[in-house]
Amino acid sequence: MQYADKYDGDFQWTKPVQMLRIEDQQEVNWLKGENESVEKEMQSSWIREASKACCSSGCCPNPFLASTSETPSRSTAASRYEFEVSTAASLHPNFHFTNHESLPSLEESFACFSKVYPQFSQTDQADKIRALEYAHLSLNVACFDYIGHGLFSYSQLQNQVLPSPFFDISCESVSLNSQLLYGGEENEFQSGIRRRIMGFMNISEADYTAVFTANQASAFKLLGESYPFESGQNLLTVYDHQSEAVEVMMERSKKRGANVMSACFSWPNLEIQTEKLRKKMVSRGKKRGLFVVPLQSRVTGSRYSYRWMSLAQENGWHVLLDASALGAKEMETLGLSLFDPDFLICSFFKVFGENPSGFYCLFVKKSTASSVFKDSATATSVGIVKLVPVSKPTPIPETETEGTKAKTKGLPFSEIEEATDAATIESQNSEITDTPRIIECRALDHADSLGLLLISSRTRSLINWLVNALLSLKHPHSENGMAAVRIYGPKILFDRGPAVAFNVFDWRGERIDPALVQKLADRNNISLSIACLQHIWFSDKQEKVKEKLQAGMSVVTAAVGFLNNFEDIYRLWRFVSRFLDADFLEKEKWRYKAINQNTIEI
Repeated sequence: MQYADKYDGDFQWTKPVQMLRIEDQQEVNWLKGENESVEKEMQSSWIREASKACCSSGCCPNPFLASTSETPSRSTAASRYEFEVSTAASLHPNFHFTNHESLPSLEESFACFSKVYPQFSQTDQADKIRALEYAHLSLNVACFDYIGHGLFSYSQLQNQVLPSPFFDISCESVSLNSQLLYGGEENEFQSGIRRRIMGFMNISEADYTAVFTANQASAFKLLGESYPFESGQNLLTVYDHQSEAVEVMMERSKKRGANVMSACFSWPNLEIQTEKLRKKMVSRGKKRGLFVVPLQSRVTGSRYSYRWMSLAQENGWHVLLDASALGAKEMETLGLSLFDPDFLICSFFKVFGENPSGFYCLFVKKSTASSVFKDSATATSVGIVKLVPVSKPTPIPETETEGTKAKTKGLPFSEIEEATDAATIESQNSEITDTPRIIECRALDHADSLGLLLISSRTRSLINWLVNALLSLKHPHSENGMAAVRIYGPKILFDRGPAVAFNVFDWRGERIDPALVQKLADRNNISLSIACLQHIWFSDKQEKVKEKLQAGMSVVTAAVGFLNNFEDIYRLWRFVSRFLDADFLEKEKWRYKAINQNTIEI
């Protein structure tokens, strides 16, 4: 790794800026065709323009930028370096804040943000979409508890002619093997949703079969029960956090004879212990099995190299790619034809707005299915579902028949008249319920209209500014400027996912319960998630920390999507800054006691 020197200028440069790793550059060169052009486009002149704007405006007095801004040709490493240094200077004129009342206003912060990221204004189409289609997000609500893809928009739900939800889920009593071999009856509604999703995810219907599952745990459990682990195969996973779904898979596979292994992550940056993982993957004399890897952590935002998939395949492993944490349009950078995973899982379970319902998708490579599952058990698996459209409620027919006339007048009528009435009503109902439905996935359409480059630049700018803002909070009256926030995983980094894991600490250096932080945030209309970091590797110098974190560490996590705006992340920063007040928690307890006339446990 290469690092920038310390700079004792107008702001305090306290953390090294990480340069581009050689293996990352090889990875970029490794991708061909469209993916290569996308990568070049993503590292285009807007980064250099941001640096120049920052310098010329006085936001960034860093001499490194001044010395390189006149260089006509830029390497990828230099562009990323400039981006990271510019971000570190984006809190001008102060770099550290010890009082929540000293934070610059929203307008001042956004003005400096815009100078550092001038191309952010080109993503204003996302703001227009938010205002028109997701009105509830403009009502003083900031959502950071969502990552993945969406199917519907809030306005689509409100304007829906048919009753909510959009569809029902019907459980299918079939095994995964049977579903892959024979499929099953697929209604027009489900077929349309499946085609729309596969097109959005860049997945070929000729190469992969899509299976809908009730939730994430069902998707992982299906593979845990269906993959031939009984022959002593291995299961190797790469997750820096606790995942209930993955644990279900590990439990099921272990019962069937699998040797379960996990990657380890260095503390506190949570990078993969590469040599340890490589040894588990290429050890001789061992049977291979299933390698499960996400391209990024949904909790910390750590990104993992594409090369792990290729290394696994070269050594005889089947690969399950977990795309649940990828943001909208990110599948376009993957190039499935290059890596060709055997299985792929993605989420359409939680959508913005009122959550009508949801599901997960398990994609199985057809050539893999024919070879891997041919000898698998045919026992019924739980979790496969069918999407069923919701029908309109049957209205009372307005047409008065001879039979109804007779009933109304209290007159007797014949059984021939009764049958005619029933046929008339059935005909009217069929005209209502058989009307073809227009299948809309408005959120997917919105992502398509914005495109990968705008979405990526928008979320990258927002998440890095948020990380920098959180790191700027220091408790007052502490000798070394005790940090109010500690971040686990990547910090300011060009190539990081749009999620950040952190904890808040009080003035004594004691961690504040993440569940408490989440609850207080919720009372301020800010939605956060909590998670538990695990599989952490500690050096000999970190023995004291190791003893405390042996069972894992719970953290607060915030994810940024293309519908988030600058005001959202500013509100989160201002909320966390309230913990700089040593009496903040006590004040909150008294406030809710006064409102509710009783003691509230927070």
